[in-house]
Amino acid sequence: MKVSILGSYINVLPSYEETFRQLKDYLRTENPPAYVTVNNVHTVVEGVLRPDYREITNRALLALPDGKPLSVVAKWKGVKEIGRVFGPTFFEKTLEWGQEEGLKHFLFGGSEETLARLREEIPRRFPRAQVAGAVSPPFRPLTEEENAAFVRQMNASGADIVWVAFGAPRQERWMFANYRRLRRGVMIGIGAGFDYLAGNTRHAPQWMKNASLEWLYRLIQEPGRLWKRYLVTNTLFIIYIALEMLGIKRFEEK
Repeated sequence: MKVSILGSYINVLPSYEETFRQLKDYLRTENPPAYVTVNNVHTVVEGVLRPDYREITNRALLALPDGKPLSVVAKWKGVKEIGRVFGPTFFEKTLEWGQEEGLKHFLFGGSEETLARLREEIPRRFPRAQVAGAVSPPFRPLTEEENAAFVRQMNASGADIVWVAFGAPRQERWMFANYRRLRRGVMIGIGAGFDYLAGNTRHAPQWMKNASLEWLYRLIQEPGRLWKRYLVTNTLFIIYIALEMLGIKRFEEK
């Protein structure tokens, strides 16, 4: 089941456990490669401004309700069973729960320093997690030759899940352009997930998460990088939701 929020179709997922179950069931069977998006206010507004990007997120195997405001709006629309699946937390839970399933992970993105920290932190916290590969690609558009070489590494690793940490919208566009090249498995765009687990970014207190203020906590940590994004996207989101809820404008996929 999905709910439309400003034309972006978000999966109705009640918990991390149910999200992991659906992912695990997909990986257990002979399904074609796919990709999963982690959706929040930023990605939904990006989808309104750029319909081709919205089409990418709407075609995902799963579109996770990462941002608390999305689950709040969904509940306003009468979808009571939706929860919040915060991407960085789902990354950590999948590493934990995937130990029993023998899942293999490939880490794609982040800096060399961040990946070095993850090579220490993952074995410490999840000693039986299998990291089949980790690559820090250049912080620029990749060439066709680079793309092909990276995908060959992913396929050679035998990974079940390729975690892509470029940040939105770049990671979703990259996954959509490349996921069919996988022999099997699922790509998941995880945004800042590597930074959280590596300790570069701190989790917000629970009361701020409950109050939909996690964006503010991140803004305090990275004001120079994030102030413009949050100022613009949060304001536009409020305006667009008000227009939609008042019946003044509909934001459906064309």
